Amino acid sequence: MAGIVLLVVVALLALWIVGGYNRLVSLRNQVLNGWRQIDVQLKRRHDLIPNLVNAVRGSMDFERETLTAVMEARAKALTASGPADAAQKEGQLSQALGRLLAVAENYPTLKSNDNVKMLQEELSGTENKVGFARQFYNDIATKFNTAQQVFPANLFAAAFGFKPAELFEITTVAERDAPVVDLSRR
Repeated sequence: MAGIVLLVVVALLALWIVGGYNRLVSLRNQVLNGWRQIDVQLKRRHDLIPNLVNAVRGSMDFERETLTAVMEARAKALTASGPADAAQKEGQLSQALGRLLAVAENYPTLKSNDNVKMLQEELSGTENKVGFARQFYNDIATKFNTAQQVFPANLFAAAFGFKPAELFEITTVAERDAPVVDLSRR
């Protein structure tokens, strides 16, 4: 009788460990998928930027510094590895793009150019998709990290090689500041 009880307890313990392990694997795969979704949107963003720069280049000859800053930030962003590095480099790219779009607003010929308008809209839509993908990634990464840290999964998560997922975070103070909106006519 004691042998049967022990066997049932061992079997239940084994099932519990397998279930916990499978849950962690499922969450880890969702985290990887979330990162891939961010990657897809960032690639789209990176592909749109040269088109936008080329569309405005002719009209903004004396704004070379702004265009160069955007392309340099894009090149750095392409080399990002992992969420923390990507967040930092993509933040720099966002700031450079913001400067480009602000400068472009001061050029009436650019504001009326349908190609530039279309690219700005595409880029704006992509920025929204990047934001949603980052939010999804952070949500699932937090869920994965929590699942590893709560008792009793924390007893075996590290033993099976599970590591916390990095979160996308704002790393520069300038990105935390609210944007200044000036609707006055000059």
